[in-house]
This record gives sequence, C-alpha cells and structure tokens, in this order.
Amino acid sequence: MLSKIEEAYNKRDLELLDALAIPTFREINRSNTFRCALMLSCNNIKHLSKIASLEADCIILNLEDGVAKEEKPFALVLAAIFLTKHKKCDKKLVVRVNALHEGGYEEITYLNQFMPDAIRVPKIKNAKEVKDVLALLNDDIDLHLSIETAESWHNLASLAVNHRVSAFYLGILDLFADMGLSQALININNPTMHYMLSHFLITAKAMHVKPVSFVFQEFQDLQGFKAWLELEREMGYMAKGCISPQQVKLINEIFVDKEAEIKRAKVIVKLFEMHKEEGITGFVDDEYGFIDEPIYKGALKLLES
Repeated sequence: MLSKIEEAYNKRDLELLDALAIPTFREINRSNTFRCALMLSCNNIKHLSKIASLEADCIILNLEDGVAKEEKPFALVLAAIFLTKHKKCDKKLVVRVNALHEGGYEEITYLNQFMPDAIRVPKIKNAKEVKDVLALLNDDIDLHLSIETAESWHNLASLAVNHRVSAFYLGILDLFADMGLSQALININNPTMHYMLSHFLITAKAMHVKPVSFVFQEFQDLQGFKAWLELEREMGYMAKGCISPQQVKLINEIFVDKEAEIKRAKVIVKLFEMHKEEGITGFVDDEYGFIDEPIYKGALKLLES
C-alpha cells in the first residue's frame, strides 16, 4: 500500500492518490490527556508512515503553514489515507486545516468521512465562526482552535460554545504579528509573555478547555525549550506544541503528573483484565483511548516501578 501511495504522489497523480483514500470506520480516540502535540506536514509520506512509532501522544496532521500551495491538495488526500491506516490509535490524530476562507470549510467537509479524532482550525476569530464549523463538522469529531488572531484573543472567553470545543492552541507568532507586537518580546523573562501565558491558561481552564502552549521554533535549542517547559509546568500547563522528536522527549520528561499517571495505569490494568476475561484484548475506552496488551503491559510496568 505504501509503495502505491508513494508512486501516485511522485507522479503528481492526484486522481490516482484520491482513489487510495477509501473512507472506513475509525474508532475515535476521545482521550484529552495528551501532552505533546507534534506537528507533521501531510505532504511528507516518510514522516506520516512513522506515526505508530512516534513517542508523541497527539499528532497534528498539518495542512496549513509549511505546506506549499501546490502541495495542499496532495496533503489533504494523504491525511485522509493515513487516517484510514490508523483505524485504532492510542495517539490523538488531529488534522489542522487551512483558514476557513482559504479552503478550511471544504477540507472539513472532505475529512468528515475519514473521522479524525479532532479538527484544528487556525485563524479563528469569533464564536460565530466556531458555530459555523460545528454545524459542518461530524458530531463525533472534536474541535480544536488555534488562538492566533487579535480578535480571537479578545473573544477567548466566548469561543467554547459547547463541549466539543476541547482544546485551544496558543499561536504566539501569528498572534503577535496580528497585534503588532515584536517577536523580540517572546523571551522567557518578559512580563508580557508571563501575562499572556497565565491569561490563556486560566481562561481556557475556566471553560474546561485544554490549553496547549506555543510551539518553540528553535528546535535545536533544547536548553531554551526546557526552560520554557519548566516555567509552563510551574504555571500549570500540561501540554505543548512541538516540531521535533527531541522536543517530544523533553515534554514527556517534564510534563508528568505522577499521581494521574498512576491512576491511569490502575484503570487500564483493571479495564484490560475485565475485557480479557471476555476474550477481548483490544478495545477503545472513552477516557483513555485504545487499549491493547502492549499498553496493558506498560501500565503494569509503571505500577511495579
């Protein structure tokens, strides 16, 4: 199958590629406990083929920034194909579409049949746009919002119009640009940054929405990234966007709620053993997502340590 995908893509044959995107039932991963939101560009087949082996617990299948205009139709179909390849996935698979009036509405319509765990909408502005998206989006799919316009920041407390709006992502670069603020302010000691991180966190938490902190673009500066993680962990953050496996590793090391991890492991062990008595060794839980024997063994190992 992978060779056929690569062949169609390399030939730039969108019709042939689209023929490989066959809608199929997916078991939605309803867990919202993810820590790492790792960005993967959907026109990179090599990266998409590694989804199962990645250590991140949330994969952002990206159609927007970083995907050239001529690549976007191919990226959309590749996102659909790789969703069908992961009918059950312990990672949350979220598709970041383009801005609503730049193809986003059409992409959501197309993706509905492939059942991503969530759709992430960039450049959102107000509650009306959120309601419009929810009216279009399949009822089983969650909605995530990128907060990266001045208008969305101003309207932040009004954007969670119902329970399906389950995560906000802080898009700091675009947000600063839209506000006319210098990127030089994105400094770990800057009080403006401390205020924005605090306001974003508390507002999201008050609405029972998951706040995901901004992507640190200087992916080779792991010391700088670690410093941001430690500050955000102290503030109360437990999730961050990222763009490299090294960043994923640091997030997994620092954003750890030990009590929650132990509680999760105990529930997984109990659920798996209950299902196993009925001959079921792979199933989806509404809170913890897909659970199978490797995940069960991992939970046992955590409890034994």
